[in-house]
Amino acid sequence: MSLLRSTLSLARTVTGEADSMLRARGRHAVDAPGIPVLHLLALLVLGSMTYGAVMGFAGGKPEQALYSALKVPLFLIGATLVCLPSFYVVNMVLGLGEDFLGALRGIICAQTTLAVTLAALAPITAFVYVSNGSYHVAKLLNGVMFGLASIAAQRTLARHYRPLLARNKRHRAALVAWPAIYIFVALQLAYALRPFVGNPRFPTEFLRDDWWGNVYIDLTWAVRGALGL
Repeated sequence: MSLLRSTLSLARTVTGEADSMLRARGRHAVDAPGIPVLHLLALLVLGSMTYGAVMGFAGGKPEQALYSALKVPLFLIGATLVCLPSFYVVNMVLGLGEDFLGALRGIICAQTTLAVTLAALAPITAFVYVSNGSYHVAKLLNGVMFGLASIAAQRTLARHYRPLLARNKRHRAALVAWPAIYIFVALQLAYALRPFVGNPRFPTEFLRDDWWGNVYIDLTWAVRGALGL
């Protein structure tokens, strides 16, 4: 009974933390002192590992599920860390240095929202896997799920940016700059960290042998091939 009470208490704490983060309230408000980085990081890692484990189980391989559970949080955290220096420079150029802590809070909360949303979508992914064993369907499905989670993340970021925009309209340029920088980096990092789903025809492995390629060159060749050029 005590274990059940402890579990329910933990669930309420996590839910309350996520609600405050999504609404930019309490200690997640723009002007709140400090950033609860450890709590947000815990939510991000937990959510992304949950989805990663489901994502990697498409071929019924437990080892691939473990690898993907490790790589999804690595992907989210790595992409964020690579992008932050460029985003900081953008803020400095725009003369928004005094508000960077609030902007940083918004970025971290947005990335955590992405992970929490993915965890919420994990049961749908698992259901589709059980209903349809196609590897191509699994790849498309996960792309859709990451797209939906990214939309949720952008809504959280926009909510955190409302007070900043009220202070200075130049924050709008920074708000546009972040997804542009992030998408550019995230595509390449996701390419380097593949496989996430795991092709059933290939052996299970943490990284592909040719992991350090260029996603944009591959996309160019794919488009040219599709157009018959």
